[in-house]
Order: sequence, then structure tokens, then C-alpha cells
Amino acid sequence: MRWRSIVLGLLATLILWQLLAWVINRPVFPLPFKVLVIFVRDIGRDLGRHLLVSAWRVVGAILLSVVAAVPLGLGLGQTPLLNRLFAPLVYILYPVPKIVFLPVILVLLGSGDVSKIFIITIILFFQILVVVRDAAAELRPELLLSVRSIGAGRRALYRFVYLPAAIPAVLTALRVSVGTAIAVLFIAESFATTSGLGYYIMTETWSTLKYPEMYSGVLAMSLLGLLLYWAIDLLDRRLCPWREAI
Repeated sequence: MRWRSIVLGLLATLILWQLLAWVINRPVFPLPFKVLVIFVRDIGRDLGRHLLVSAWRVVGAILLSVVAAVPLGLGLGQTPLLNRLFAPLVYILYPVPKIVFLPVILVLLGSGDVSKIFIITIILFFQILVVVRDAAAELRPELLLSVRSIGAGRRALYRFVYLPAAIPAVLTALRVSVGTAIAVLFIAESFATTSGLGYYIMTETWSTLKYPEMYSGVLAMSLLGLLLYWAIDLLDRRLCPWREAI
């Protein structure tokens, strides 16, 4: 059923794209078949290289944000005193759009991979932190008492109770954050760089009026987001099989 929905969604998108291309009838909105031909032609060349660079940046940022946010979120969720100390800071920083700090980050970290990965990491970090903290704080006390009654210490609690309980929250946060990560990646790669899909779309194609090539870059960025979403969905089914039965 899931694959059928995906295929139907792709067909509906192509049909709508075709109709809009006929109605607009301008070079800025080419036919989907023309874009797909260019995408297949270039994916093994320059476009594929830019796709791999963007994939490395966003996957690296996701891994770093998980490694940093999950332990801290668990600590805040299960330590009320620690949460009271840091909650005001989280409430102040969480709503701030971190992308506005991109110029400062570029000056401090340069225009290479580090600055792109860092800006995506800090955005995902706060989203994962808040979700994991709330999930850890909502664990039922009787569950913790039952595990403590068999002699489990704090380390065992984190390993066998807190962490498994946080995994669904982490995956949910990542699933929601994939679109944000791709959008931030596009903005970060749109200037002060020489690689990545954002650079390919804005500099190599849009600025030179190569509209079919530009749309093939957009298609590659959409494919990257879709693959990330599928990967997270696969992890969800493997690590949280009980959610499939709900």
C-alpha cells in the first residue's frame, strides 16, 4: 500500500507538472520529460558529484546532532534540577531561526564543509533535544521502579529504559526535521561554496539560465530528501517494530 501511494503520488506530480508546463509555455518551466532526460544524463557526471557532497553534509549533520542532543535530552528529562537550570536557555534559543547566524558561522568557520554541517547540526540539535527531553520526562514512575526493583543502577536505566524510550522520539524528530535540514542545506550551499546541490542550482544553472539543468538539480535535492526520509522510516520499522502494529 505504501509503494502504491508513492507511485500514485509521483504520477500525479508528473501529470500536474506536464499540465503547468503546457499552460505556462515558457523556458523557465520546461516539460518534465526533458528534465528527466537531463537528470539521467547528468547524474553520473557533475550532478552526481554535487549530490554526494550534499548527502555527506546533511548526513554528517544528522549524526552529530543525534550524538549531541540525545544524551543531553535524556539528562534534562530525568533530572528535574538540571532541567530547571537549562530550560530557560532552551526556551530562549529554540525559537530563534538559527539560519540567521549563517554569515557569522561562515566568517568563523570558513566556506567549507564544516560551516554547512555546523549550521544544520545546531538546527536539528534543538529539535531533537526538546523531543527527547519531553519523552524522557514522561516515562511512568512505576516502570522505573520495576526496573530498579531488580537491582538496576543508573547506567542500566539509561541503557535499557531511557534510551529505548527515546528512540521513537528521536526518529520522529528526524522525520519532521528532514525538510528543514534540506532547506537549510540549500541556503548554505547557495553562496560562498563551489560544490553541493545548492551551488549547482543557483550558480551553475539558474544564473546561466539553464532551466532544465536547474530543475534536474531540484529533482536531485528532492531525491536526497526522499531517500533520507525512507532511511529514517526503515530505521523506525527496524528499531520500533511495535509501532507498526499500532
